[in-house]
Amino acid sequence: MATVTATMLCSCYSTPAARSPPLRTSSSSIGFATSQLAGLSLGLSAAATPTPTAAPRFQPIVARRVCPFTNKKTNRANNVSFSNHKTKKQQFVNLQYKKLWWEAGKRFVKLRLSTKALKTIEKHGLDAVAKKAGIDLNKK
Repeated sequence: MATVTATMLCSCYSTPAARSPPLRTSSSSIGFATSQLAGLSLGLSAAATPTPTAAPRFQPIVARRVCPFTNKKTNRANNVSFSNHKTKKQQFVNLQYKKLWWEAGKRFVKLRLSTKALKTIEKHGLDAVAKKAGIDLNKK
């Protein structure tokens, strides 16, 4: 009985009907093929391509870690262990939200700036530093 089951199992794999047909391509549309596994179309026909006039998706605005006054950015550095094994780390800019008095506008301006820029503003003044960086304080 065991030999009969073994031959039945082997016979199901050796029949030509059990083998998958070769990959077929249709000559009516270019770029259209039939999958061996599921019989699904793999290519796109001309009618199925998306139109470029589709509405763009909403992209959230993310504040970058860059100081607008000094243009300081995140630095990539190595974290070195005692065994001299180096792994990458990021050194971020020390950005702070600060309300500064703007004398020319006679009002407070809320800014996100680095502590180095804050020291520079204390030394040279807000107008001079903003003019050098090309920042219009009227918008803020």
